[in-house]
Amino acid sequence: MSDNGQEPTPSSGAAPLKAERPLTKTPMYTAMNAGRYQRQELIKHINAAEHTNLICYVGSLETEIDRNDVIGFVEMLHNIPENAPIDLLLNTGGGDVDACEKLVKLMLAKAGTQPFRVIVPDLAKSAGTLMALAASKIIMSNTSELGMIDPQFLLKDARGNELHYSVTGYLEAYEKHCDAMRKNAQDPIALLMLDSFDARTVAKFQGIRDRVRTFAEDMLKRRGAPSSTISQALMSASQWKTHGQPIDYDDARQIGLPVEYLSPDDERWSRYWQLYCLLRLETEEGKKIYESGYASLIV
Repeated sequence: MSDNGQEPTPSSGAAPLKAERPLTKTPMYTAMNAGRYQRQELIKHINAAEHTNLICYVGSLETEIDRNDVIGFVEMLHNIPENAPIDLLLNTGGGDVDACEKLVKLMLAKAGTQPFRVIVPDLAKSAGTLMALAASKIIMSNTSELGMIDPQFLLKDARGNELHYSVTGYLEAYEKHCDAMRKNAQDPIALLMLDSFDARTVAKFQGIRDRVRTFAEDMLKRRGAPSSTISQALMSASQWKTHGQPIDYDDARQIGLPVEYLSPDDERWSRYWQLYCLLRLETEEGKKIYESGYASLIV
């Protein structure tokens, strides 16, 4: 304003003011993040079609569920409202039971009374299967597989070499020889074999097995399933001969799990499989990806 109270008039030679240019993503940034944009658009499309909130946890075969996953899950759950349906697209070879329990409780707390479903495009083994037990529905197809819930523990053999031992297999072998001794206290084979078991290891493994079984049965009880029957079937080293033996959708149904089967050419499954393939490409070299419609983290 001028001294005389009048608005100054621009001189006729002054250049007109230009509107500020809106900020946009640079071409290189867009190109570098094109994969993420494509995946997140597909996630949003699935959310709209399924009336849910999809989060994705995909790890390479070299990775395991561990405590570091908490940050990734908190990121994915951040923008989901309380008491909202949640779907988890899961791919893992297993991992730490304590971490698994914490992740499950985070998701169930957010879902509240709404459905929590797990989609298994490829594999959810051991602790991954344990995570799936919390679901009201497990969505599977021909490529999907669960695995026996079989904690692995690292021990040294007589020569000092570190070996992974199956907690379930170790205890079943121990109990088999104990049964033989009860029938015949002088059984030479049972006496010889029992001498190779360490009492402290047996006690430790029994604690681990009880811990896992209790958690599995607590998850199954949420939907009124026959918890002891199902947990016993999933933790049987005599039924599943190896740690990696696949439990397909038909096996899972027969055990009593709430499986929804989608054929490979089903439109819904095609969307899940396409998304899984896009996510899987990001997990080379021992990486994990956590992704939702609004969050994305690769570690």
